Amino acid sequence: MKKFFLMLFVVAFSLNFVQCTKHSHNDGEPIELNAGEKWKVNEEMKPFVITSEEMLQDYDGDYALLAQNLKDQNAKLIKSCTMEGKSHDELHKWLHPHMEIVKELENAPDAAQADKVVKKLEGSFQTYHTYFE
Repeated sequence: MKKFFLMLFVVAFSLNFVQCTKHSHNDGEPIELNAGEKWKVNEEMKPFVITSEEMLQDYDGDYALLAQNLKDQNAKLIKSCTMEGKSHDELHKWLHPHMEIVKELENAPDAAQADKVVKKLEGSFQTYHTYFE
């Protein structure tokens, strides 16, 4: 019986992950507002964005740790994704490039390059706040 519930959980998790990753990411396509208003982000997803932004604000120079922590928060954000439709698509126009910046931080060869990437991450969160609430 435990195996059945474990398999059920794995299937449910997989379907949720696929729901949130099966679409194109529309790289380079600008994010649109919702008839001039910010898109609403589901409440269960917001803590991961907030925590990521707080981690960035508390950045102390350990860019490898920051990159790993941001990756972990992004994974949790994706796992918690229940958004659908246009708001989901617009969020991913922000999320995919954001994840690429985190990857860039992870691969930074030194602190000087990491500091440049941190500035990009700050800009990414400004973009998030411009289009989402």
